[in-house]
Amino acid sequence: MSRRAAAVLALALGVALALTGCTASADDDRPHVVVTTNILGDVVRNLVGEEAQVTVLMRADADPHSFEISAREAAEMRQADLVVSNGLGLEEGLQQHLDAAADTDVQTFAAGDHVDVLEYGVEQGGAPDPHFWTDPVRVVDVVDALTPVLARVEGLDADVVQQQAASYRAELQQLDAEMVAAFDDIPEDRRSLVTNHHVFGYLAERFGFRVVGAVIPGGTTLASPSAADLDDLAGAVRSAGVPVIFAESSQPDRLIQVLADEAGVEVDVVPLFTESLTASGGGAETYLQMQRVNTERITSGLSS
Repeated sequence: MSRRAAAVLALALGVALALTGCTASADDDRPHVVVTTNILGDVVRNLVGEEAQVTVLMRADADPHSFEISAREAAEMRQADLVVSNGLGLEEGLQQHLDAAADTDVQTFAAGDHVDVLEYGVEQGGAPDPHFWTDPVRVVDVVDALTPVLARVEGLDADVVQQQAASYRAELQQLDAEMVAAFDDIPEDRRSLVTNHHVFGYLAERFGFRVVGAVIPGGTTLASPSAADLDDLAGAVRSAGVPVIFAESSQPDRLIQVLADEAGVEVDVVPLFTESLTASGGGAETYLQMQRVNTERITSGLSS
């Protein structure tokens, strides 16, 4: 192989590794934990520290409803010591691989099985809402349920996991206190949320907001609104008098702008990080950072 060809191959391999994130190393004898979403991946890494290899399948800035994985990543799931998923129908493109891992007797943990689950309203089909991470108290519930599972994984130091979990739990509780204090400054008549899709049900319940509606019906970004959906929501926006509409930072805001025009009122469109962490420098590299940025933007948008 020529020097130029070798350099090109090395560059290609480096790009591939950057895109796929951390994957298992054959010469690393630590336990291997595979996590579906990058939000839960951040939680797991805070619990295990350097005690385990952690593979996160969902890339930064991706959509958890529609991301797909490679054959190699699917094989890693079937060989992992533990597979951690969100559950509640979130990973719509990954269910067959989760089922295959379970069928090969891989230990699995679905976070949604360990929280107090909300359901979407009748107009959204009454399905379970998988977006529990918008409430940090429910993330504490996940940490409490996942910690003993990780502590029992062969090769993991249970004492280290318990210590890491206690530290991270304290950080989550501090985050919740910060969010309570920040949202308390929003006037009662402005505590209404309009978003690009239904993602803030848990936040609304925890912190006393009213969800006016969403541009995209249901709890998945794979759905599309009809003209009637937009017309009904425009009426709700006018009635509620909301000053701002919140859109997922990775989603185009064209429909949000159309809604603002339909509502016949002047509203701002503010981007939030709702379903994915970002790459380095993107503003929401960790769960704690994502929640704090969103809190500041929601508070600023609804208070002004």
